[in-house]
Amino acid sequence: MSASLSRPRVGVWLIGARGSVATTVVTGCAAVAAGLHLPTGMVTETPAFTDSGLPALSDLVFGGHDTVDCPLPKRAETLTAGGVLPPGIATAVAAELTAADREIRPGGPTPGDTRSETELITAFADDIRDFVHRHGLERAVVVNVASTEPASQGPDAPLPASTLYALAALRAGCPYVNFTPSEGMHHPAAAREAERSGLPYAGRDGKTGQTLLRSVLGPMFAQRALTVRAWSGTNLLGGGDGAALADPAAAAAKNAGKERVLTDTLGTTPQGETHIDDVPALGDWKTAWDHIAFDGFLGTRMILQTTWQGCDSALAAPLVLDLARLTARAHESGLSGPLDALAFYFKDPVGDAPSGLAEQYEALIRFAGRLREGEAGEGAAEREDAADGAAHPAREVRGTGDRP
Repeated sequence: MSASLSRPRVGVWLIGARGSVATTVVTGCAAVAAGLHLPTGMVTETPAFTDSGLPALSDLVFGGHDTVDCPLPKRAETLTAGGVLPPGIATAVAAELTAADREIRPGGPTPGDTRSETELITAFADDIRDFVHRHGLERAVVVNVASTEPASQGPDAPLPASTLYALAALRAGCPYVNFTPSEGMHHPAAAREAERSGLPYAGRDGKTGQTLLRSVLGPMFAQRALTVRAWSGTNLLGGGDGAALADPAAAAAKNAGKERVLTDTLGTTPQGETHIDDVPALGDWKTAWDHIAFDGFLGTRMILQTTWQGCDSALAAPLVLDLARLTARAHESGLSGPLDALAFYFKDPVGDAPSGLAEQYEALIRFAGRLREGEAGEGAAEREDAADGAAHPAREVRGTGDRP
């Protein structure tokens, strides 16, 4: 994408850069920046964020890692045929898609990959640094939008790919956002490095549909003093995420955040479970159904049922753009550590944040005010230390079998 030479450009390095979400992010950013579509779904384009110092959409430069080789323009064609992208948009922004595709590097580990954890982290970090250097970027934000991984197998298991990428982001001196339920920065090895780095980070698991609704309805029941007896849910989805979540271990990681929202907002854990079913025919579309049994005055039993039908990539893409811009601005302002104020976007947010959407939104708007004022908080000194530490990539990250 073109940008004014007088304005600094910001990199957005996507993990899973050729997936549906990433393709929609790059396509949508180019289309909105060119005035071809309105920024529907982007909270950072509302008046509350005016003059908050966020990078312009036209100043974002995309790259990333992926283990597949389908070019972004071809991927965009597939999404157009599936009704995810509007007709003609992929053609209109073909140059931007091609430019982003040139910046995608091989990810890993792939089957047969003999590199150690240290070698993988170093290679990923070098890719990110090279991207920043070649484009003369002021900074870059690493955002994980890859498919969900199975839950961790314990402290002695190899580091999951999401954690390797998180450690690479830290080593490259980049803030990190985990839009997936995968472990990423939550792994103890990465959590220690994150604390030492002084870099800001946010996550995890983007809140796009069913949990978004739960974060509104849970507080409603609690505030109206209605007793929720049971809350059951079902998700039907296809695409890459549907296939990944067919693995019970991956589904368990996803459901943990969904159920935590209910416990936090209701003050108790209701009966019922959430199920995820892979329906390949649905493609990028998903249906989420909830059945809520609750008691009213004098114990009168009542039922609320909700159905959410949406396109996963179109729901996620504006949030990813919001998060990249907000995290880049937080980094510029000298903030460090978990960005609690971005809990609005996540099922399982890092840091100490409320679970109700209204409270999360209020915190986000206050955060916009801080960014507008350029408030650095207490993180500026730590960020300077992190910049120094980025020059020492061997720090505390060792090879396979020798856990950090």
